[in-house]
Parts: sequence; structure tokens; C-alpha cells
Amino acid sequence: MSSSQVLAVANQKGGVAKTTSVASLGAALAEQGSRVLLVDLDPQACLTFSLGIDPEDLELSVHHVLTKGLDPAEVVIETEDGVDLLPATIELARAEADLLTRTGREYVVRSAVEDLEPRGYDWILLDCPPSLGVLTVAALTAAGGVVIPLQCETLSHRGVGQLLDTVHDVRRFTNRSLEVWGVLPTLYDGRTRHARTVLETISETYDLDVLDPPIPKSIRFAEAPAAGHSILRTSRGNKGAQAYREVAASLAGRTRGA
Repeated sequence: MSSSQVLAVANQKGGVAKTTSVASLGAALAEQGSRVLLVDLDPQACLTFSLGIDPEDLELSVHHVLTKGLDPAEVVIETEDGVDLLPATIELARAEADLLTRTGREYVVRSAVEDLEPRGYDWILLDCPPSLGVLTVAALTAAGGVVIPLQCETLSHRGVGQLLDTVHDVRRFTNRSLEVWGVLPTLYDGRTRHARTVLETISETYDLDVLDPPIPKSIRFAEAPAAGHSILRTSRGNKGAQAYREVAASLAGRTRGA
């Protein structure tokens, strides 16, 4: 396996700030001195767009790496946020179907990660699509850990249960070393009792660590993708940006055994 720390960010429910979390954690880890690669595995290509790259302008993307065997180093793009990106385009929607009949389809992302080992990334963050299909399973098969962003506004427990079932299957069949690093509370409004209750219940129901601090709700998050940067560049002093910095520092501490 790669010497990089490979982390999947997954939740098949949309609207949980998954892509925002990948972009922000990636930028925060880069700020802290790590070499970071973000991999956009979502056919909607929101991560690619939010880092200032128009997917429609791209001739090559992660689709060609996963289905055509193209060397991922030929597709990686440097971004202004200090992170590298393996971008997605709408073509990735076909990859799910292309891979279904392919032997070893669960290992296509792992192979790409291993091919990138010479580039010396400290962190590779995988932005999973909002489904539990082939691409998410392939991402979990490639990862050492998984972080589950969870919106604190609604009791979206059932989704977490389904994802944990998938993680269990992946552990059993394709990646015994996969660990759940915890739930990342997003869109958090500490003033509401409901949001606090959601946090407590998740922790108790699934016996999962809750990554701290929760990411507060902020209009700045919506504005950042339009600017083509993460919130760490568009709104440096914002509470949300600061929360992502603290979560990134605790993730980095975990890998050092802290």
C-alpha cells in the first residue's frame, strides 16, 4: 500500500458539506506543510469546480485513469489552494457502468493511488460520490481511514448505518485495514438543542468518534466555490475555516500517534 495517508470522505446522503470538507481539510493540511492530493470521484465534479477548474475544459480526468488505465500523473492538476487535484468530469457517470463488469473493479482507485506514490504525497483525500456504488466501494478499498461528514440539522442516522454496513463489507472482502476515523459534524448551529442532540445520539448509536470541533454553519461556505477557492483562502479568519484547521490538525496528530 502507499506510504501516503489515504482518507475517504464519504456519505451517500447529499447536502452534508462533503465536498466542502474535502476542499477545506485539504487546504488546511497543505497550510500545515503537508503535500496533499484531492481526488474527485463524484461525477457532478463539484470539487473540481470549487477549486477553480471548469470540468468542461478538461480533456483528461479521473475517468480515464479508472477505466482506460491512463497514468494518473498525466491528469493531476496543481491548484492555487496549494493542493494537487485529480479532477472529475461528467464522463465519470459512465465509469460506474464501465466498471461493473470489470474484474478487480474494487481496486481501481487503490491502483491509481499506488501509481502516484513517487510523487510523495503525505495525504490523499478521496471525495466519494453520494451513493454506495462501485466508486465509493473502490475509494473505501483504497483508503486507510474514512471520515463521515454529517449534517447536524436533521437526524440522518439511517444513512450512516447503511454506510457503516458498506464499510463492514469492504473490511471483510477488499480492505481489512480500513478504519472509521469518525463523524465530522457539519452545518452545526450550537444554539439549537436539536443540533446538540443529533451529535450525542450519533456518538451513542454507532459508537463512533465525533471529530472536534463541529463545523459551524456559514454563508461563506456557499460563496467559496464560486470564487474557485476553499474557504481557507476566501475567508481566512472565518470560524468555519478555523474549525477545519483544527480538525486537520487533529487528523494529522492521529497519524503521528498523538
